[in-house]
Amino acid sequence: MTKLITDEQHAQLLANGRRTIEDGNYDPPPVVKLFTPDAGATWLLTEIDPHDHDHAFGLCDLGQGFPELGYVSLTELQSVRGRLGLPVERDLHFIATKAISAYAREARLAERIVT
Repeated sequence: MTKLITDEQHAQLLANGRRTIEDGNYDPPPVVKLFTPDAGATWLLTEIDPHDHDHAFGLCDLGQGFPELGYVSLTELQSVRGRLGLPVERDLHFIATKAISAYAREARLAERIVT
């Protein structure tokens, strides 16, 4: 099974999770973009809960026109399969250009995550 998140990304996601606990107004850029190549779902993750390393927070879009900020289980993402049975992949070329709140605002307007 392929790792969805690199060790470096995992460390940054945990650091962001700790900083969010310290500063409730922290608005980080996404660290990683995950997607289903055959189902239209996308996740822009900003942090991992330092008390539960399976819970990641970010902008989640299941491809139904209702992207929202929330938590997702990394274990569950490993088991997700699209219509053709393809697993979730990491976008190797994604580079965040703004804070997660800006991505969320644009996603609500477009009814999908725009990167």
